[in-house]
Amino acid sequence: FDKIISGDIPASIVHDDDKVLAFKDINAAAPAHLLVIPKDRMNLSKLRKSTDEHIEILGRLLVTAGKLANDPELGFEDGCRIVINDGPDAGQEVPHLHVHVLGGRSLTWPPG
Repeated sequence: FDKIISGDIPASIVHDDDKVLAFKDINAAAPAHLLVIPKDRMNLSKLRKSTDEHIEILGRLLVTAGKLANDPELGFEDGCRIVINDGPDAGQEVPHLHVHVLGGRSLTWPPG
């Protein structure tokens, strides 16, 4: 993700501010599937490594995810699923904390 942030790898960016970047997932699991990442990881590769110093960025990630999930132009309809995969057993493939925002269809429970 660092190379996406730096612009070395292209991405379909849907949100970019001073703290957070959001882009379309290239391995989409739903018609609307975005990833929301912090630009500065602050040594936060997993949610389980978070401390009080990460409260602001974790809040920013979730608020951004919620705002994007309200955008029908991004493919979202009546709801979304917000997911943070935390570690290998949860399916985390990239060691950079990120939030999945999925929608655009009815999602079943339980997942995988």
